[in-house]
Amino acid sequence: MKEVSVGSVLLMLLLGLTSGRVLADDPIRIAHVYGKTGPLANYGQQSHDGLMLGLEYATEGTMSINGRALEVIEKDSRLDPLLGRSLLEEAYVEDDALVAVGPLSSSVAIPMLPVARQYRRILLVEPAVADTITGSRGNRYVFRTGRSASQEAVANAVALARPGLKIATIAPDNDFGHNTLAAFRQALVGTGAEIVHQEFLPAGSDDFRAANERIYTALADAEGDRLVFVNWAGAGDPLAQLQAMNPAQQGIRLAANGGFLSTLAGYKAYDGLEGANYYYFEHPSNSVNDWLVEQYLARFGTPPDIFVAGGMTAGIALVEALRRADSTDTDDLIETLEGMRFNSPKGDMLIRAEDHQTLQSMYHFRLRTEDGVEWAIPELVREIPLAEIPLPIGR
Repeated sequence: MKEVSVGSVLLMLLLGLTSGRVLADDPIRIAHVYGKTGPLANYGQQSHDGLMLGLEYATEGTMSINGRALEVIEKDSRLDPLLGRSLLEEAYVEDDALVAVGPLSSSVAIPMLPVARQYRRILLVEPAVADTITGSRGNRYVFRTGRSASQEAVANAVALARPGLKIATIAPDNDFGHNTLAAFRQALVGTGAEIVHQEFLPAGSDDFRAANERIYTALADAEGDRLVFVNWAGAGDPLAQLQAMNPAQQGIRLAANGGFLSTLAGYKAYDGLEGANYYYFEHPSNSVNDWLVEQYLARFGTPPDIFVAGGMTAGIALVEALRRADSTDTDDLIETLEGMRFNSPKGDMLIRAEDHQTLQSMYHFRLRTEDGVEWAIPELVREIPLAEIPLPIGR
């Protein structure tokens, strides 16, 4: 009996070692939950292409870490919040995904956040921008490498502020509009610039004439440099209606966020407009962005846009975390990600430990038009480094 017992123990040890070796050789699965089809499929494809480029770049083309292959599993949310939630659960439970990346839309992202907590797996949000993702609805398993809505608003305040500047604003009457303008207003404190008038209109508005009249009336009574900051997200176009009222004749300038190349194509009428943007392929000056621009142009025949850069950033961050942690344990990865600095197409980035929002450079631009270029060129005024963007915790 004693000999059989020893043999059984040896067999169990052998099986255990074999099992451990197989597990160690299993691929590291990354689920990408995004709108592969539907109205934003083009942006979804950009995000996925960027993610794959980021993984390729960070692994020097091997698509593996410490001998374990990276396997990306695509999940099409079709921009449906309930489907996105169920697909994330499926990725964690059935596909055994170690981490998930995505989604495109904040409305899809928010229902996904509790799923990450429930299954104690990491969700790296890219590119959804709602403040609550790394704020009131966030949890220890949720990180974001993309920008938050307030981060972009604060960057605009830093770009535009100067002593004596009088600002009027227009934004949608929802959480996005109120939260981002609150962050914008806070960032102006101590700069010598001030908001003298605000307009909040329903997100579905398409007639801004009355609001614009109130804005111009308020600025007419203000002395010094005057500016309207348009912080809009919705179907309407307040910027076009503001421009139609000839602000330059009244000595008033216009400002707004930057945007996708398709957005910039519609900005050709706004020569001289200023603001801050997240990414334009000519702005960052570093070897990572050089590689991205070269590779994307060669493979797709067009410059990389915002979602491409964002997807690549997410891929690089994941590889860096896995490499530095030298572990696939979720707690080890969380500890590594919190406070992690890493390089990206936008240069240095820092994942803030307090709320898991990634701090990053933004770019102060001024639009100019050029014959033969399909979009208004956001000419770089200066890069705003992450240390100069006072983003409140949880925003």
